[in-house]
Amino acid sequence: MSAMDWDKLRIFHAVAAAGSFTHAGEKLNLSQSAVSRQISALEESVRASLFHRHARGLILTEQGELLFNTVRDVFDKLALVEAQLAETKERPSGLLRVTTTVAFGSVWLAPRLREFAELYPDMQFSMRVDDRELDLGMREADCAIRMHPPRQADLIQRHLLSVHVHVFASEAYLAKHGAPKTAADLDRHRLIVYGDDPNPPFPNVNWLLEVGTSGGKKRTPTLMVNNVSAILRAVENGIGIAAFPDYVAQQSSAIVQILPELEGPTYEAYFVYPEELRSSKRIAVFRDYLVQKVAESQF
Repeated sequence: MSAMDWDKLRIFHAVAAAGSFTHAGEKLNLSQSAVSRQISALEESVRASLFHRHARGLILTEQGELLFNTVRDVFDKLALVEAQLAETKERPSGLLRVTTTVAFGSVWLAPRLREFAELYPDMQFSMRVDDRELDLGMREADCAIRMHPPRQADLIQRHLLSVHVHVFASEAYLAKHGAPKTAADLDRHRLIVYGDDPNPPFPNVNWLLEVGTSGGKKRTPTLMVNNVSAILRAVENGIGIAAFPDYVAQQSSAIVQILPELEGPTYEAYFVYPEELRSSKRIAVFRDYLVQKVAESQF
């Protein structure tokens, strides 16, 4: 293979990931026609068609899938080596990609990142909040904060905290509708719950619809939203009552706890990362920072 072939493979990788010549060109700062020419040249050199070309975009052929899987592995390994080389310096540097749930990331973690950025100015931080679990083994992220023990055997785990869930409302709502005295009283109140979603932020997220009911009946909620931050805003504005993890409730001075004897399912939060990043300084300093901030939060 000639030296130019490496550039062609880089362009092929971008096109396969983007699904179009145009989008790949935008990422690579190349024209659509230049990208197309490079792909045609690569197809000629490997003597195989790599893409089916459709009006809706590009689809990899069987040969294209085979090449893409190999090229993707190579680029992922190069990215890992690049990060490890950067960490041979005294101070941790480079990009750290973190994923966690929408609630934990947006409500608790995001406000605490300014101090981390000041402590480690040579690092860049990318946070992806997603109630769907990203695959750390496939390098969709470097590390994760999960609301359950990791299911993959090859992930290193560090327990962060036990998350407790309680019931909250705003003073305005309670002044208008009164405060429930028992769980059964929730039958007469407006409830806000997590919307129908195959990836809720924590198990049994809508337990408030069943607690204190008779005969296993479920209450009908007033509002369903598949975003804990939005539910918090709705409760703050007096729309109804909701259950929150304590780490969420601590961020708001506009809500108060009700039915203090009532607690939802407790679940465990873990910091997890792949075995291959065990010696990463970026992982180590972020893990230690998280442990410190959790301790300061007094959950």
